[in-house]
Amino acid sequence: MSVNMCMNIGSSDLSRACAWGAVLLMLTACAPRVEMNGNLPDPERLAEIKAGGFSREEVAETLGSPSSVAVLEGEVWYYISKRTETLAFFESDVSDQQVVVIHFDKKGMVSQVQTLGLEQARTIEPVERETPTAGNKLTLFGQLFGNLGRFNK
Repeated sequence: MSVNMCMNIGSSDLSRACAWGAVLLMLTACAPRVEMNGNLPDPERLAEIKAGGFSREEVAETLGSPSSVAVLEGEVWYYISKRTETLAFFESDVSDQQVVVIHFDKKGMVSQVQTLGLEQARTIEPVERETPTAGNKLTLFGQLFGNLGRFNK
């Protein structure tokens, strides 16, 4: 470009370019933030796990340690992963969730392998109640002046 061409750029062209630059900057700032949580095994390694062919130790070597183990029986392992997207200041949205459930028989061998997706997920509603506690209910006055006179020499 010659010097004369650069001098011919008007203030309206410059302001238009700045406006487009600001719009592009705002659009890139609103890109969703993606988070991956959990432990999802490699699909190729997961395909190797067959019922009756693998023990607990072999599953742990192939897939790694599970995200969770069933508390009561200890015969079920869970590999859980979740992908969430958060846009600006809005609440995060679960875009993908997978749970691999591996059941073991009494001998410690794989008896069943299940893969559950987001469509099988259920919403859990927490119970809204208070647990009563023993003791006295103190007022502000009782908290401020309750210890006066309790300590004798």
